Amino acid sequence: MDRTVSIAGDPYIGVFTRVFEDIAIVPPETAPELIERYEEAFRVEVIKTTIQGSPIIGSLIAGNSHGLIITGMAKEEEIQTLSEYRELMLLEEGMNAAGNIILANDTFAAVHPEMDTELMEAMSEFLQVPVIPLTLGDIKTVGMAAVATKTGVVINPRSTPGEIQKLEQVCDLPVGKGSVTMGSGMVGTGLVANSRGYLAGIGTSGYELSRIEDILGFEE
Repeated sequence: MDRTVSIAGDPYIGVFTRVFEDIAIVPPETAPELIERYEEAFRVEVIKTTIQGSPIIGSLIAGNSHGLIITGMAKEEEIQTLSEYRELMLLEEGMNAAGNIILANDTFAAVHPEMDTELMEAMSEFLQVPVIPLTLGDIKTVGMAAVATKTGVVINPRSTPGEIQKLEQVCDLPVGKGSVTMGSGMVGTGLVANSRGYLAGIGTSGYELSRIEDILGFEE
């Protein structure tokens, strides 16, 4: 199976889509062929919506099996659509591009290091996981610097030993450095995954795909 795809020729599939264990969320104009690829790769139900009227779903939503966190500027119809699948937490002010500033799975969440402590505590209670402030490769938008599933975490290749150690303290999973689209360290922009499969942005090399498979525990 070819593991590389694009959104209308754009390799940044992690900016435009978000994948969880049971659902994938994509923009309304997503091609039927790509929806089929998502259904095949992840074995999930695919939901079509915008968030805040925008197609950059991956940048604006984060969460896990317990709940979804989205911008408080989401439209009522978008909230209604997503509420059918999860409880929602709305980011009403300040940092609200949830997919950029939150890296989460069912066991932990890491967030932008400048996030308010009270908000981190609220997220911890909502997602039912410990939440830590973190950078990866000195990048504060951790949601775009890494991808986390139930089986592993692929992180920016410039992540420091101290950053990795901090992540491993809350994450009892394989953590490994990887890249996408011929060397981009912003892994979350070009990779979507769950415990059943993964897809990377078009242009991701065979070596990069092999590295992703190794970290996330997939064998072709």
